[in-house]
Amino acid sequence: MDTMKILLGATIALLLGALAMSWSGMQQNVRNAPADEIARLKKQVEELKIEQDRLQLEKQIAQMKANDPVTTPATQAVAELDSIRTNIESINETLRAKADAERLAKLEEEEQKLLDQREIEGGDDQLRRARLIANALLIGKVVEYIDDGGGFATIQLLMPEVVQPGSIIAIRRKTGILGQLKISDITPEGAIANPIPGFGNAKPEPGDELILPPQF
Repeated sequence: MDTMKILLGATIALLLGALAMSWSGMQQNVRNAPADEIARLKKQVEELKIEQDRLQLEKQIAQMKANDPVTTPATQAVAELDSIRTNIESINETLRAKADAERLAKLEEEEQKLLDQREIEGGDDQLRRARLIANALLIGKVVEYIDDGGGFATIQLLMPEVVQPGSIIAIRRKTGILGQLKISDITPEGAIANPIPGFGNAKPEPGDELILPPQF
């Protein structure tokens, strides 16, 4: 056992001595080396350091790309389109809300006017009658009136779909009714109507407005 320790110790001593001699020789060789050789070695060392730094930087960039993938032009364009669509939808929603609010305000205003009108009319049937006549839908106009005893009128129909032979129409002047006519014939050019008894002394004139008689 002691012999093995002695041999092991001797071997280690010899290795250390050889290493020391090798290091000493290397240092001696370096000191004896020409200046241009030393400069070349230093340059190689610097180049190795630069290459090492470059490789380290590329490694860091690769890691960053792996953690945060690069946005391609296609994905960027899709993102921009989505953003534009979102903005357009938001604008449309705002416009729809504004239009709804305006319609509601107008409806409330018209309802209030109607209530005010009815309150004003109250028990005055004449005011109510005048309002109904003025608001009645215009369906035609008198073109000509021929007074040949019984009399008849040629008329221009603005809304032919609402009348037919036998329909009763009224002649409106301002907010009053001059009299009533009965449609006898309908032609592509218009219609012919005859006055209903009780028409009165006033006669229809070209341009008189024709309406459906209001329900008073």
